[in-house]
Parts: sequence; structure tokens; C-alpha cells
Amino acid sequence: MQRAQHHIRGPLGYDALPMNILGIETSCDETGAAVYNTQRGLIAHALHSQVDLHAVYGGVVPEIASRDHVRMLLPLIQQVLSEAGIERPDAIAYTAGPGLVGALMVGGGMANGLGLGWSCPVIPVHHMEGHLLAPMLEEQPPRYPFLALLVSGGHTMLVAVRQLGAYRLLGTTLDDAVGEAFDKTAKLLGLGYPGGPALAALAEQGSDQAFEFPRPMLKKPGFDFSFSGLKTAVMIEVRKREAAGTLKRADVAASFQRAVVDTLIGRTIKAAEAEGLERIVVAGGVGANKLLRQDLAARFKGTVYYPRMEFCTDNGAMIAVAGALRLGDADGAGEIKARARWPLETLNTPDAAPPHGIG
Repeated sequence: MQRAQHHIRGPLGYDALPMNILGIETSCDETGAAVYNTQRGLIAHALHSQVDLHAVYGGVVPEIASRDHVRMLLPLIQQVLSEAGIERPDAIAYTAGPGLVGALMVGGGMANGLGLGWSCPVIPVHHMEGHLLAPMLEEQPPRYPFLALLVSGGHTMLVAVRQLGAYRLLGTTLDDAVGEAFDKTAKLLGLGYPGGPALAALAEQGSDQAFEFPRPMLKKPGFDFSFSGLKTAVMIEVRKREAAGTLKRADVAASFQRAVVDTLIGRTIKAAEAEGLERIVVAGGVGANKLLRQDLAARFKGTVYYPRMEFCTDNGAMIAVAGALRLGDADGAGEIKARARWPLETLNTPDAAPPHGIG
């Protein structure tokens, strides 16, 4: 690939030679690959979901996930490189954690193997930082500082973001992540896997005023979340109604979703006001929830940013843009990093990070 021999000021907000970053995502049950150009932005991306493989088990089976990543990753990489019109990238970013270790090792092994073969740097990326930075792929990305609400099947977090790598955890879940609460409630209602989208779809047919489910932690100090009490309340109500033959699943789904959204929005707005932040970023799979988007926009006086729907779930594009922002963290290829647990607040700001955000 011929690289332009002049400095540009591209979407990343700082002067740099234009570079193509290959992003690889294999933290759980989606295989993602993308190419992000530091001048032109996202130029190719592809995603393979393993939902059908795991549906029969009602959840992700780590060994199956790892094997399918092995099967799909290289073809996806070849696809995005072809779509981008390049033979090889200038750098490779891969998800190094948190996630399923076996799945992470597949992506890390591929990234480092290709990095050795292509003699290009390799950048280990934090999965949740990828989600946090996913709105940077949009035409109107947020500027620092902002509050991030990261909501998925494995995480529920409120993070004060002052700049890239300057993260302060304000609150997290004390038990289940919100996406997990959606999935478990969906299973209780006899819905298929994955349960979150199925429950949200069913909720559109019911009344969210039918049941007065609790809003956990909403009136307590701090910004932590808890969803176990809400799940228990739903389970008791479902069993009681089933025994009486009066269960209306759509009403339960709508009332549960309303309780979750009220809880998320209440804690998020409280945290934004306490931190004096006028911008909120919502990312992660639950960030695609229509009611959450609608009500947060109506109730928050500032501006709310989301990635487009296809980038709410795990994907290679968010890893590619995170890698582009963390070019200063690039390693020589050869050492595979895979961390099942990796606190977001332990990350540092790279020396070359743009000080004012993207754009």
C-alpha cells in the first residue's frame, strides 16, 4: 500500500499520517473485523453472529464460541481488506479483554500472527473502551468530557470520561448486568435466545403500567445498580399469575422493561448532574433498546450520543477506531494478551492521544 507522505487532520482530531487499522473482535460470540482509515474513517466492516449455534443451549458455550471464531475470523479479515482495497493494514488492533479467554486467544493469536507476517504493529484493545468509543464512528461524535453508560449482557457501568484513557468508575452493578437481567426474565417468560431483543419486542404489545415492579437502588445514594430484586419480583408475579391462569406475558415484559429503563435513566442523569457533564454516551447491546433511547433523550437536558444500531453489539469497527486512537500503545507482534477480567479504570491516556476528542 502506498502511504501519503504528508500530514493530515482526519476524523481522529490530531495530525498524523493516514493509516489503515485492522480491527479484530472475538471476546464472546460475535466475530468481527473492520478497517478504519485515520483520514477517511470506517471503510469496511463485517460481522458474524453465533446466535444460532448457542440458541439450542440457551446461552454462550465458550468452547463452541472459540471454535467458530477459528472458522470465521480469517475469511472476515480477507473480506474487509478486499472491500477496503488494501493488501495489508498499517496496524492491527484486537480485543485483549475482558471476555472469554479462549475466544480472546483466537483473536489475539490471529492479530499477532498477521502482525509478524506483515511486519506491522499490534495494539491490544480493552473491549469496554471499544464500546465507549463506538460513537466516534458517527458523523457527529461526542467531544470530551462526557458520561458513559455502558450496558450489555456482561456489564452495567457509569464512567466519567475526561479524555481518552482518563476514566473514573462512578457506579456498576452489584449483581447481574442489565443485559443478563433481560435475558433471564425473557427465559422466565418462555422467550427464545437471545432474550433481550425478544423481550423488548414482546413489551411493545403490553402495558408498562400493568405491574408496579421495583426500581432497585433508585433512591439510594451513589450510582451503583442492582437487578436481582427486580428479577425476583418478576418471578414471583409470573408464578402467581401462571397458577391463577391470568398471566399476560406482554404486560410483564413491558412493566419489567419500564422498571429497568427508569432505573438506568434515573441513575445516569443523577450521575451526569453530579459530575457537571452535559453529554452522555450510551453504548453496549442494551443501548439499542428503543425505550431507553426515547426516554433518556426526553428527560436529559443535555445531548445523548449512541453508536448506530449495528455497532451497539460487539463488532470489529469499535476495536478498529479504538486502535486508531491508541496507536501509541502499539506493541511489536508476538505476545498474545488475553485477560478475562480487566478493570476499565486501569487504562492510561496514550502520549499521542488527541486532547479534545474526535473531530
